[in-house]
Amino acid sequence: MQNLSFEPLTPTNFLRRSALVFAERTAVVDGEVTFTYAALWERVRLLAGGLAQLGVRPGDRVAVLAPNSHMMLEATFGVPAAGALLVPLNIRLSPDELAYILDHAGVSVLLHDAELTASAEAAREASRSRPRLVCVGDSGSEYEALLSSAEPLLVEVADERSPLSINYTSGTTGRPKGVVYHHRGAYLQALAMALHTKLDVRSSYLWTLPMFHCHGWCFPWAVTAVGATHVCLRKVDPEQVWRLIRAHKVTHLCGAPTVLMSMLAHPHAPTSALEPRLLACVGGAPPSPALLERALQAGIDVIHLYGLTETYGPAVICQPQPEWSDLPVELLADLTARQGVGNVIAQPIRVLDENGNDVPADASTTGQIALRGNDVMVGYYRDPEATRAAAPDGWFRSGDLAVRHPDGYVQLVDRVKDVIISGGENIASVEVENALMTHPDVLEAAVVARPDPHWGEVPIAYVTRTPGATVTEAELIDYARSRLARFKAPKAVVFTELPKTSTGKIRKNVLRQWAAGDVPHMTDSRG
Repeated sequence: MQNLSFEPLTPTNFLRRSALVFAERTAVVDGEVTFTYAALWERVRLLAGGLAQLGVRPGDRVAVLAPNSHMMLEATFGVPAAGALLVPLNIRLSPDELAYILDHAGVSVLLHDAELTASAEAAREASRSRPRLVCVGDSGSEYEALLSSAEPLLVEVADERSPLSINYTSGTTGRPKGVVYHHRGAYLQALAMALHTKLDVRSSYLWTLPMFHCHGWCFPWAVTAVGATHVCLRKVDPEQVWRLIRAHKVTHLCGAPTVLMSMLAHPHAPTSALEPRLLACVGGAPPSPALLERALQAGIDVIHLYGLTETYGPAVICQPQPEWSDLPVELLADLTARQGVGNVIAQPIRVLDENGNDVPADASTTGQIALRGNDVMVGYYRDPEATRAAAPDGWFRSGDLAVRHPDGYVQLVDRVKDVIISGGENIASVEVENALMTHPDVLEAAVVARPDPHWGEVPIAYVTRTPGATVTEAELIDYARSRLARFKAPKAVVFTELPKTSTGKIRKNVLRQWAAGDVPHMTDSRG
């Protein structure tokens, strides 16, 4: 019997619906450029048709090298509309790194922003695949010419579990791996993000999170599904962020804790809640209770999300409970700093010991976070061995150590590779960082291991001070010792600007190289 109730799930259908229901509402604001939902849907189908004109066929791979812009948003919908797989590229990668991805994915067409022409051309020259380049610039660009010459196209999805895109990991410990997403996972993850963050047609979303990172945690589809407005931001600059928030009545944004830190440290940051009230979704690293407390004092609501490239972004949410709103700010911040529980489409999180058994919910026994469900990748592209190693029993191992609280919420203790073992004692770098972050003169802190001939390794802290602060190394070490067991306190503090990824995550692999003396680094002139 024909199943009349089944239609394959694909996030492209969110735009098809919004173009009908919210046709004349503003879909995207990109500087002086704005498009309604009807216009965005037309441009997406023209892009699909244009790609077909270039020879792109269903199953081919199309890469995009662009900052947060209307083109990046159009490609997020338009490449799948052509039946192709989208390969979003990190704009901070070197040409050689980009070339590796182009070749590994077998990319046939590379859409790129005019500002990144040099990187795109160099990557193409360094690659074996030599993809066709299409430049996006002003109204006379090759991209606009492609759209103007194309016929609208939409390739219907026959199998919702077929590949949608390939998202490459950062590759901080080796070659980046291609994480394959399917249509079903992206569709459901987008709905989860819309539900948990209470997006609706009145919402305005500011793109502080790169769209190339896990498809912006699936928010391009979530924002579109509810008919809200995308406000594009090519580069995170706190002054520009606050200007756009006020000009476009922004209600939502996402980013790493460092993004929120930089916003709160800027003179334009509010001292009380804006109207409409702002919700900041933070993830990529555990936000310190001190940061969360500062945000709440500024009238900014914070939702803590946790996930990886392999989980379509946030698979876990620190689900706020109604009773929490009556708690003191300090206690609320401590609760919000936990990673939480699986999102509405995820399987319950597990925390497993070395033998694959669940650890007790005693808030002290550590294990590795394991995830499973529709929001976990299909696998690594062209790497079955790595796929099997990541999920040996069908549960994806995150590489993060955590404890489970009696209420079922999990809390990250550390990355497996970031645990410091000093004289046989385990030191969680996150615990030391959180202690340092409570000091009023500390803007950011990251702790890594430094080799030591006696203890094996000892903790060393890299700290960015707040503007005008003069706290010294000795004062910070004493401060940490007053809040931690003495062996956990950093043995040295280096004042410096912290190296970060394009998504704002602190690059601890670089800090470990600094600590080992493998590469030099710049110190704060206030020393």
